[in-house]
Amino acid sequence: MALPNESDVILAFGQKVRAIRKEKKFSMQYLANMADIEISQIYRIETGKINPKLSTIIFIARALEVSPAVFFQ
Repeated sequence: MALPNESDVILAFGQKVRAIRKEKKFSMQYLANMADIEISQIYRIETGKINPKLSTIIFIARALEVSPAVFFQ
């Protein structure tokens, strides 16, 4: 089985963030406010345009009230 490439991992992470956000019925703006990051950054993360820093992942997880590990399951 081939290992996923970096862009696939980044996109999968963003899709997981979006799925959890929608499951909790949070808007992008609400998540951005709760995580104390720009809404444009939430958009770029969810669409796989950027590779977020570890601290950003932790801020998003806290805002979504989940463990950061759920993004990688």
